[in-house]
This record gives sequence, structure tokens and C-alpha cells, in this order.
Amino acid sequence: MLAAALIACGRNTPDTAETPSLLPERPAPAATVSEPVPIPKTGEGNFENLVADYESKDRGIWQKPELVISLLGDLTDKTVADIGAGTGYFTFRIVPRAEKVIGIDIDERFIRFLDSVKVRLPVRYRDRFESRLARPDDPCLAPDEADAVIIVNTYGYIRQRVKYLQTLLKGIAPGGTLLIIDFKKNNLPIGPSDEFKVSLVQAEKELEEAGFTVEKIDKEALDYQYIILASKPLKPQHDGSR
Repeated sequence: MLAAALIACGRNTPDTAETPSLLPERPAPAATVSEPVPIPKTGEGNFENLVADYESKDRGIWQKPELVISLLGDLTDKTVADIGAGTGYFTFRIVPRAEKVIGIDIDERFIRFLDSVKVRLPVRYRDRFESRLARPDDPCLAPDEADAVIIVNTYGYIRQRVKYLQTLLKGIAPGGTLLIIDFKKNNLPIGPSDEFKVSLVQAEKELEEAGFTVEKIDKEALDYQYIILASKPLKPQHDGSR
């Protein structure tokens, strides 16, 4: 089933044999990397600016990655998918804690970036990580593949979110967890324009419509963002019709 999912979505980008050219700037190192990881230079658009933004040292202050990851609980022997992984800000912080981590993105430049970081991980962690190129309408998870999924700073960019969540639900194991963190719909000093913000109430409604059970909501732990912890029911939900 996994092979079929990958073929349908476009196989994950393999590790490249060539060493990418590097920029002199270095992002803040992920907790799992022994030393700062150089940024692969693509020369495409504003990719370097995106990387610098995602890896900003200030992000550690307002994003509170350790607090966020702790919400997932014990990840031993679990598979975690990071949708909208970008530079792997959360992806590579989760790798030491889980059996497998899948960094998912729809942008091939970030897939190449993730693969360039993978080869710099301690050897014992490399086999735990997989990058996966997905589609805007499909995270490309095999049925019940992930025990936990995180969507951070990405939810507002997903179109037809209920349909997307219904597809995502199939890729999460029964009882599995979905953690969504996104920007509050306020006038904030950071974050996207209101066009790409989804209110907490709307996000909760969409999750329930898609078949998830909302377990926890937190509007206070993060200054600029809300937290939603949802789960896939252990048994299929029925509307009572026959």
C-alpha cells in the first residue's frame, strides 16, 4: 500500500549523490544535529529568504518547539508525519524521539533541503527519516501509516481543507493524533496576512466535519498561535443512516 501511495503522489526524492553548493549563512541548528547545517543554495526565487525565516533564532522564543513536541506524548515506536515540513524545524527535533519521521512538503526545493540535512544527521538517526513530496490535495500517506501528524504554520495555506483532512484521516492509525498549530486571526507582529489565517473556531469546525475528534484547545500557551490536538476515532463514525 505504501508503494502505491508513493507512486500516485510522486516518489519521495532520493538522497542526491552530488554535494549541494552552500551559502555562507547558517540557520540555527536543530536539536538533533550536532553542529549547524549549511543552507543548500538553489538560486530559485526567494528560497534562501524562506529558509532564513523558518530557521530564525527568534522562532525558538515564540514557537516554543519543546513545548509543542511534548504535546505529542511518548513517540517511542511511533511514526510521525510533519506536513509542510519546510526546512525540518520540527521534523529533525522529533527524529530522536520516534521510530520514524516523514517530512512532507509540496515544494521540491524543501525536499532537497531535507535530504541535504539528513546526510548530516548522526548515523543512528538517518534511517529514521524520510522525505516525501506530496500534492496540494493529498499528504501522500498510506492507510494508517502515521501514528501522529503535525501541521505547523501550514493549515491556512491548505485549500478545500475539509476534503484534505478527510484524506489525511485515512493515513492516520486509529487512535492516532493530529496536532495543528497556526496563527491567531489578530493583528500580529509576525505571521502571514489574514488571507492565510483560519480562526480557531473555523479550524475546530472543519476538523469535526472531516471526522476527527477535537481533544484539546489551547489559546494561551503560545503568544501568537493557537493549538488544537485532535484524534482519529478508534472506530469509524456513523451518522445513523443505513
